[in-house]
Parts: sequence; C-alpha cells; structure tokens
Amino acid sequence: MVAALALLSSLMWGGSDFLGGLASRRNRAVVVMAWTEGLGFVLVSVAVLATQHWLGPLGWLPWGLAAGGAGAIGLTCYYAALAAGTMGVVSPIGSMGVLIPLIVGFLAGESPHVWQLAGIAAAVVGIVLTSGPELTGGAPVRPVLLATVACVCFGFFFVAMDAGARSNTLMTLWAMRAGVTVVALGFAAVRRSLGHVSGRDIRLIWLVALGDVSANLFFGIAASRGYLSIASVLASVYPVVTVLLAWLVLSQRLRRIQVAGVVMVLVGVALTSAA
Repeated sequence: MVAALALLSSLMWGGSDFLGGLASRRNRAVVVMAWTEGLGFVLVSVAVLATQHWLGPLGWLPWGLAAGGAGAIGLTCYYAALAAGTMGVVSPIGSMGVLIPLIVGFLAGESPHVWQLAGIAAAVVGIVLTSGPELTGGAPVRPVLLATVACVCFGFFFVAMDAGARSNTLMTLWAMRAGVTVVALGFAAVRRSLGHVSGRDIRLIWLVALGDVSANLFFGIAASRGYLSIASVLASVYPVVTVLLAWLVLSQRLRRIQVAGVVMVLVGVALTSAA
C-alpha cells in the first residue's frame, strides 16, 4: 500500500511536470507557476472546507509552512540554477535531495530489508542518471551553489511533509500550499506576469494543479504510514515519468545514460516494492 501510494505520487508529479512544461512553451514559466499554485490552493481549500479538518490539533501547521517555504525556495533556486548553468550539471545535483529524507529515516531507526536497501541504492543512482548528468567539463560556481541549496530544500520538503502528515495530511498540504501560493503570486505580481493565459492553457494548468496536489497528498499518506526512506525514494522517481512522456509524446531523444538510468530506476522500484 505504501509503495503503491508513493509510486502514484511519482506518476502524478512526473505527469504534472510534463504538462507544466508544455504550458510553459506558450506562457512564461512564472505565470504557469503562479496559476498552478493558486489553483492548487483552491482545490485543497475546497477539500478542507468539505471535511472540516481544521477543527483538530494544530501540530501540522509549522511543518506545513516549513514544507511550503522549502518548496518555494528550492524551486526558485533550481530554476535560477537552470537558467545560469548547464542542465546536465544542475539537474543531477537537485535530484540528490532524496538523500536527506533517506538519512533522516535511517537516523530515526528505520531498517529496510536488505533487498529494499539494494533497491533504494539502484533507484537513487537511476534518478541521477535519468536527469542526464554532464560528465565532462567544468561548471560555474553560482549555478552549482544554487542547485545545492535547491537540493537541500527539496530534501527538507519531504521531511517536513512527512512530519506534518503524521498529524494531519490534508491540513499539512493546505498550509504548504498557502505558503507557496503567497510566494508564487507575489513573485508573479512583482514581475507583472499574472495574466495573458489562454482558455486552452487554463484547462491544462488545472490538470497540472490537480496532479501536483494529488502527488503531495499521496506522498503524505505513504510517508505517514510507512518508512520515510522508502516512500521518499519511490516518490522521487518522477523524472523517469517526465522523460518517458517527452520521449513518447514529443519524440525527444533519450541519451544512453538516461536509458541506463530508467532501467536502474525500474529495477530499484521492483526491489523496493517487492521486498
């Protein structure tokens, strides 16, 4: 159950990233992000109002806000790093954020089966390879530093979401969405980039928002019901989904190192889920 939910979150995240990329071809990325976060907040708020989850204890609040802050800072630094550096250098660094919840889980006493440990190792290596690492040449210091900050923020996002979800998954998601939405809308307002989205793209962005919210919800449930180390790794294989969708739908070429990464991720997922 935990593995299925974590993998479903990866499927949703990967699909949302792909659709968000399509929407960003016709609109500025900051516009897509602002609309996605705003619509996602609306979706979660409707769910909160329908279930009245806010009436319970408030243990979720600081963790939800922390997750939102980490996510906002991480995405900002990641996009800035991609704009200033080589994607083959920046993307693998960002993907290593999964090591943080792994370490936190192990320090907390989690003890996955030996086959699960092998699967985790294979999946982590596969995630890095799928991002298409640039193995030769140097890289400017600034994008590397920004990507490192993004890596830490992405890792802390998983940890904070897990901690908040153990109190209340939905309200943690609401607090996280509230924080990220304020930052995204504020940034878009400063850039004066809140409008000019066609009706077709609004429908596409609704799908992005729904997929992103669902992914967060599934991960929160999975992490709160099982090992953070396993849930975070399985939820982090979403780059494979995005890469495969780009290959299938847009006929984008896969490099050999990416193909090897996809294979390693699939092996890792099989070992981690079956043990």
